[in-house]
This record gives sequence, C-alpha cells and structure tokens, in this order.
Amino acid sequence: MSKRDFYEILGVTKSASADEIKKAYRKVAMQYHPDRNPGDKAAEEKFKEAAEAYEVLSDADKKAQYDRYGHAGLSGNGRGGFSGGGMNMDDIFSQFGDIFGDDLFGSFFGGQGRGGGRGQKSRGVRGSNLRVKIKLNYEEIAKGVTKNIKVKKHVTCSHCSGSGAKDKGSVQTCSTCGGSGQVRRVQNTFLGQMQTVTTCPSCNGEGTTVTAKCGSCKGEGRVYGEETVSIDIPAGVQEGMQMNVSGKGNAGERGGMPGDLIILIEEEQHKELFREGLNVAYELHLSFPDAVFGTQVEVPTIDGRAKIKIPAGTQSGRIFRLKGKGFPAVNSYEKGDQLIQVNVWTPQHLSAEEKSMLEKLGQSPNFKPHPEKSDRNFFDKLKELFS
Repeated sequence: MSKRDFYEILGVTKSASADEIKKAYRKVAMQYHPDRNPGDKAAEEKFKEAAEAYEVLSDADKKAQYDRYGHAGLSGNGRGGFSGGGMNMDDIFSQFGDIFGDDLFGSFFGGQGRGGGRGQKSRGVRGSNLRVKIKLNYEEIAKGVTKNIKVKKHVTCSHCSGSGAKDKGSVQTCSTCGGSGQVRRVQNTFLGQMQTVTTCPSCNGEGTTVTAKCGSCKGEGRVYGEETVSIDIPAGVQEGMQMNVSGKGNAGERGGMPGDLIILIEEEQHKELFREGLNVAYELHLSFPDAVFGTQVEVPTIDGRAKIKIPAGTQSGRIFRLKGKGFPAVNSYEKGDQLIQVNVWTPQHLSAEEKSMLEKLGQSPNFKPHPEKSDRNFFDKLKELFS
C-alpha cells in the first residue's frame, strides 16, 4: 500500500511555513488523539501517520528531500527511512508531546491526560542529527548495496547506561513533581476550576534527579566514541539524494532519544559511461571503414560488457538503444535504457598515399552526402537521447 502525501495528511501546501505546519499537525493530532478515540484503531493509525508527516515536514533537511524526491528520497534501511513510521505511542508523546498542549489536555481530562500515564515524562535531551556522505559507483547504484561505515559520534556511556549517575543509588525521584515530570495547578475561573499541567522546573520533565554524577561521562550519560552502522541503500538512488537512518545519530543526554543519521548520496563518475536520469549514455567511436562495411563491437554497460551489431552504412550520430540496461527507479519497477551514440572517427594525420586514395574516393558520387528524408535531424536525436 502506497504512502499518502504528507502535505495531504496535514492539510497544508508545500509553501506552508514551519508555524503553519506545526499548527496543522496539532489540529490533526488532537482530532485523532487516542484519549479522544479510545479503542479506535483507525484513529490511532491516523494519529501515527500525522506524527510521521510532521517529523519530516518540520525538519528542513528532510522536507527538502521529500519535496524533491517524494517518499523515495527518504527511504532508509529496515530501521530507517521515516522514524515516525516505526514509532510507538510512547515515542510520539516523548518527541512531540509538547505540541498537543498540556494545558488543554489537563482541562479536558481532569488533569489525567497523558501526563498521568505514559509518554509525557521526558528522558534527558534528544541527541542531534549527524550527516555523512557516501560515494557509490554505478554498479552499486544499479543493484543496491549494504555499506558498513564507522561513525564518530556521541554514544551511550557504558558505565552508567546513559543515566549520568554514579550508581543506582545516585538517582532519586524528583521531590517537586513526585516522579511524574509535571506539576499541576488548579485555578478558579468564571468557567469553574481549570487545571493546568506544566513541565517540572526542577527535573526538566525527567521525573528524577542525579545526586552524584558518573565519573566517565561527567553526568551527561554519553561519551564521544565510534559506532559501525550498517546501511541498506536501495537500487536507483541519485546524486544529492538523502536517506534518514532513525536513531543512529548522536546519543541523547541522560537517556534522551538519539538523533538520526542523514546519509547524503554521491555518485562516483564512471570512466566511460554518463548518467542522464535513469538512462546511461555511451559515446562509441567507429572508424570510417567499420561504419561503411558494418562490424560487431563490444561496449561497456553498468553490469559488464555487451556486444552490439553495427549495420553497414551507419551514419555518425546514430543512436542505438539497449533496452533495460539503465538504472532502476527507487522503489519502482521502472528501468532506464543504455543509449549508444555513434561518432565516425575522422583521421587528422594522413600519409601522402592515404591522401591520394581519399581524393580519388571523394570524386565518386557514392561519397557525396545525400541524406534521406527518413533520416532524423540533429534535434530529433537529442530528444531521443534524453527522453
């Protein structure tokens, strides 16, 4: 089943500002919020779908890639692509809970909302995203490839398991909020009592405080290190395309969610072939005798070499097409072709004997240009080459 357009999900246009996107997401999230639709699986899926759309459209890099390539531009490995698609409810409330408006949910649900249960208590500070470049050759792009890359980044501290505390006894429940990560306040208004919920100022919503810091990470819950990340790159990616691998960026502080790893695709130029969209172009130089009498030649392709037959009387500029020998489209069955353009080689240095032979041939009527009406002109050939 194909994914819905993210702009359609949130009901905004591509020109919408970041604030408009945020407001639109809040509106959709409120509509399909699980607390308003208890037991409704369809509403829950739409709630998750909206979170996935907002995760991409609220990030400038991801939004740019989505605008350019659609869903294919952000496809990652099994864990990656859009992290919203693999989020559970806890992840969504942890990452975007502030957008729903604690005050509103506190008054609607008598102060229970999500604050009294799972999701609202935040753990630490989310890690930042990382960006790396991966250069691929034509064969890797055509077939897809798995790359194992070493990424230098912040990783979870092994001594404290990310808590930032010296030991288990050094973590205490926050005395201000009682471990909920939130504080509630009841106000009397002309409409009656209104209960508001805000993030606890003492623990910043974590629900716990550290009394003695870990000596290895100095209380951050993370240290600078290195991790080998396996990335499944689908066939057909293009220069400038980005992939998002969820959770493989910098580790968060004190157990916070990790950032994402953004992969920027670069193409390694082939020695003989040229890429034009899904098609591959090759320039074949033929000697004059081969063009006159015809021949069989071997040409390079993405996945090896192929033999093609050159018929007698082939004109310079003629284009031969090898069907299906180009690049595949990302997440599609479409495939390009290989286009071979013939250039008849004109010798630049001739001996006296060769010049004499050519002068005699030049007087023959068969060597006078007389293109047929069926021969396509230069511009038609250009259209075919890049179609």
